[in-house]
Amino acid sequence: MPLDTIRLFLVSKLGWIRSQQRKFQTQERETPREFLGKESHYLWGKRHLLEITYADAAPAVGLTPRKLMLQVRPGADPQRCEEVINGWYRQQVRDALPALLAKWEPLLQVRANRVFVQRMKTKWGSCTPGSAYVRLNTDLAKKPPECLEYILVHELVHLLEPTHNERFVALMDLYLPNWRHLKRQLNRLPVRHETWDY
Repeated sequence: MPLDTIRLFLVSKLGWIRSQQRKFQTQERETPREFLGKESHYLWGKRHLLEITYADAAPAVGLTPRKLMLQVRPGADPQRCEEVINGWYRQQVRDALPALLAKWEPLLQVRANRVFVQRMKTKWGSCTPGSAYVRLNTDLAKKPPECLEYILVHELVHLLEPTHNERFVALMDLYLPNWRHLKRQLNRLPVRHETWDY
């Protein structure tokens, strides 16, 4: 594609691009995690206070109604604590997926070939219709469970309609009538604090 064609397209979308940048920059952010005792961490929309213990054993994360208990080896730094907790969040999403896929794939009459759960800086999820691959953000484990369901349905609907056109909206309205409310709810919640390299 000629460079002038790309430039013309970008210029024609400049207003939308700036609007999206402003929205992204003003969205509420979590404070940076320091991995100190009594720091707030969330699972499925519920707040838990972090309790760290040190032991010469494999790292582990446990949960009580009010506490997120992190066990790490002596001398573990905040970066290691973050790696352990991020892995635990990833597993929480993975554990929630089989029931959701069993519910939604037959209803939509689609099948995701692979569902990846990974850390994503700017998206809650994505879909590659050609390969039927779905990607979900690890941080969905921090949000209310209905947010994960909404994002999964959104991405599975892309297997029927790759774009966000009228047909996509009609399919979302048909299968998940409250999707707009869930989208607003998710987009009002704070997102992970990120450091960006420019």
